[in-house]
Amino acid sequence: MSLRSWLVLALAVAAIGWWFSPLSPHAPAVAALAPGVDPRCPPPPRVASGKPPLQSAVPATLQPFRLAAAQLQPLAGFSVEARVLSRKDYRRGREAQLSPTDLALGWGAMAARGMAERLDVSQSGRWYRYRWSGEAPLPPREIARSSANMHLIPADAATAAALRDVRAGERVRIDGWLVEADAPDGWRWRSSLSRDDTGAGACELVYVCAISRE
Repeated sequence: MSLRSWLVLALAVAAIGWWFSPLSPHAPAVAALAPGVDPRCPPPPRVASGKPPLQSAVPATLQPFRLAAAQLQPLAGFSVEARVLSRKDYRRGREAQLSPTDLALGWGAMAARGMAERLDVSQSGRWYRYRWSGEAPLPPREIARSSANMHLIPADAATAAALRDVRAGERVRIDGWLVEADAPDGWRWRSSLSRDDTGAGACELVYVCAISRE
């Protein structure tokens, strides 16, 4: 091989390496693992404080999360900073094998302190409901677009413990992955991928890598 050919090959290898390096703008936008973080649940890009939930692409290298109850196929990265409007714990039903807790979360204007009381928020049967008396505290469309019921699947014991400590009225940050759960017998549970939908199928199913109270 001539010197010219070797030079062309070396430049090509270098270009490919740069393309997939963390410095490249084309590299998958996934945060580096911090010391002690379980590599089976690497956190996605984090939402900026005060911003709406951040949904991001799944890197090609991220494999399904294999749990005893089901395999979780990541559909999107998900990071949210919000106020807890309500929480509901579940012990019965197949879903509870994966997700022991639902949090009804509000962001934007829905994160204002006391909003849950002004709306009379409730949860049951894996649904989130709200109502008001007199004039609505916010336009109904804004309420729907700035709040959601989320089914949370803790990735490890530490995350599960942190989730157990969360109370209504607190502000939380949740980083994880929107997933579809598939069991060997064909049972399936799929997350919504939109913050604008309502009704059946509109809840987020989140495999939680980290949760913190603020």
